[in-house]
Amino acid sequence: MEKLTGREIEKSILQEALDSRAPELMAVFGRRRVGKTFLIRQYYAGYLAFEFTGTREAKLSQQLRNFNKALGKATGNDKLYRVPDNWSDAFDQLTHFLTSKIRTKKAVVFLDEFPWLNTHKSGFLAAFDHWWNSWGNIQSNLVVVICGSAASWMIKNIVNSRGGLHNRITRKIRLLPFTLQEVAQFLEAFHVNLERYHLLQIYMVMGGIPHYLKEVKKGESATQAIDRICFDKDGLLHDEFKNLYHSLFDDATRHLKVIRALATNKAGLTRNQIMEEGGLSSGGTVTELLEELIESGFVTAWLPYDKKSKDAIYKLADEYTHFYLKFMENSRSHGSGTWEKFSGGQSWRSWSGIAFERVCLRHIQQLKKAIGIAAVYTEESAWRYLPKTGKGAQIDLLIDRRDFAINICEMKYSEKEFTIDKAYAGELENKRKVFKEITNTKKSLFLTLVTTFGVQPNEYVSRSVQAMVTMDALFD
Repeated sequence: MEKLTGREIEKSILQEALDSRAPELMAVFGRRRVGKTFLIRQYYAGYLAFEFTGTREAKLSQQLRNFNKALGKATGNDKLYRVPDNWSDAFDQLTHFLTSKIRTKKAVVFLDEFPWLNTHKSGFLAAFDHWWNSWGNIQSNLVVVICGSAASWMIKNIVNSRGGLHNRITRKIRLLPFTLQEVAQFLEAFHVNLERYHLLQIYMVMGGIPHYLKEVKKGESATQAIDRICFDKDGLLHDEFKNLYHSLFDDATRHLKVIRALATNKAGLTRNQIMEEGGLSSGGTVTELLEELIESGFVTAWLPYDKKSKDAIYKLADEYTHFYLKFMENSRSHGSGTWEKFSGGQSWRSWSGIAFERVCLRHIQQLKKAIGIAAVYTEESAWRYLPKTGKGAQIDLLIDRRDFAINICEMKYSEKEFTIDKAYAGELENKRKVFKEITNTKKSLFLTLVTTFGVQPNEYVSRSVQAMVTMDALFD
């Protein structure tokens, strides 16, 4: 059986549900391919009494037939129950099946791709509400796990439900992509042993998505793996983008307009800028689109230092999406050697800097530990000042500390030790100076440089930088 890598916090939540003496209704959500189903199946392997998965765009009659098959499999007798007429009938059958199971021991019911079951006029959600509120929530040995990749739907209709499930969720897990440390552990379990620089390159392309990472083979370099997985016509990620967004949203057209607008802007965009660049007209629906993309893990919102939420800066957070739009979409190059060719060009240098920054922003806790402030309360933000005249400044990560200091973080990707020259030293000093003048902060400002292999010692280093972190810290 495949080993369950990482997920320590999530495993503790799952165990608490088993140890509970009360009925448990748990919501598990996260982006497509992040490993939700695997987590539940592996951890609850000895307790799963019934498992049922919704089918995307299937008619009610087909979903009910699938339910009947799943119940037949659970009982070991596919003739024991007839195909239910509706969802209320289906849950009555499930009650009959579970009653004997939960008399003396814990039993887990796992309803996967829950949003896909709630088809138009099917009555599914109302039937589930009634089943849980009239029977499930008085069964002390029952654990019900509802799971879905459509994270925004799960948040709106389950976690924050204003209907029958209001305040009924007892625990929730938002499953995030692996960290770099977990990626290293995950690949080692498949006997893939790569140096951290190779692991970083793979992460910059695929992120910490287990289903993608499983495709990496032992004996391959990062370049070979990216070539095969992304550019071979049968590679897993060759056509993944076509399904990624449309499987999560009923109409992904507008979501993709937001994504494409953000993909071309390293610094991120405000809501109004997204509307302008994406050709979107309705402000209210754009806010909803952004919330759905954030909940699904594709976009992050950064509140500027000392600003209000309406001034939030939105950035593309999904590694594969950025890579696909930059190198794969409309590319005429395919097959072996494609990525090696790309990785020698200027577009690669531009992409690698942005991609490395995105990885760093996913690992802020690791950065804080490396800086020595893991136990200090902090608030992270972005900041930029764009005057009509004169020189402005942009800072992609500020770590504002309660101990009256701020780390101004610069993230630089390099294939060797990074060199601070006179021009870059001047740029760093300008950022510090402009930030101090415009914000009028009295806190100490520490310029912090995050690089792949460290910094080449010279006269500008000691003068410009107060803290330095290498990629090794991201694996901690």
